[in-house]
Amino acid sequence: MPRFTTWDGLTLHYEDTGAGLPLLCLPGLTRTTRDFDYLAPHLPPLRLIRLDYRGRGQSDWAADPMSYTVPNEASDVLMLLDHLGLRQAAILGTSRGGLIGMMLAATARDRLLGLALNDVGPVIEPRGLERIRDYVGRNPAARTLAEAAAAMPRHNPGMTDVPPERWLEEARHFYVEAGDRLRINYDPGLREAFLAGLDGPPADLWPLFEACAGLPLALIRGANSDLLSAATAAEMRRRRPDMVFAEVPGRAHVPFLDEPESLAAIRAWLALLPGGAGPGGGGRGGRGRGRGPG
Repeated sequence: MPRFTTWDGLTLHYEDTGAGLPLLCLPGLTRTTRDFDYLAPHLPPLRLIRLDYRGRGQSDWAADPMSYTVPNEASDVLMLLDHLGLRQAAILGTSRGGLIGMMLAATARDRLLGLALNDVGPVIEPRGLERIRDYVGRNPAARTLAEAAAAMPRHNPGMTDVPPERWLEEARHFYVEAGDRLRINYDPGLREAFLAGLDGPPADLWPLFEACAGLPLALIRGANSDLLSAATAAEMRRRRPDMVFAEVPGRAHVPFLDEPESLAAIRAWLALLPGGAGPGGGGRGGRGRGRGPG
């Protein structure tokens, strides 16, 4: 099992497959390497690297949950790159992963080949944050994966035309069967860190976005997203008219990344990277079958 040790002694799980252009995929707040299972079969030949953040998935939990912050997780990403002997990598970040990517653009820009943001930007809508507050760090009421999958459409308004099989896949990604109940597959202490950040003064993240100047940039937005507004996406496009952009119909927070619109944007972005793959290279296309909650 590939693992490395962080600056504060935690061991974190990662996956590293393929060869060529290094694409580091960073998941959402409570998500894991499984976040990119739907995308992986559609990618052109490249080196696909995925990370379980501290306290998530197969990585160690921190003794102090307050270490679950974007700056600390950005430091962990740099240690992973060093561990792999990579001077640079392209980053595809879903939600929290996009924030980490923007943080790295501001603090370690020379390590980035480019950045793709999946349904996140410099303004995070309060409605989306309140939805996350409701579930982060809490085990589900459902007692089986089938029950959890059946409840997901109710908890994810705006995610349309998602077949039951995809919701079941999502339940398997988010929860672990523990006897006659389910538990979340991350440290419940993440709730403490999230609430501390939520209750603190709002941060101006536009400087992080501006730090991406000159980097190949892409933005994918769920058309029904409650975390990234259409107005914020429009302002991002105004400031970076060269940014690859796609809006995915029938998706809220977050797109699964195997929708045709998502795939087209990712391939166009990859083609812009130094040594990147062409938009038509590798992988298979096809309509995405849905994604889980944000």
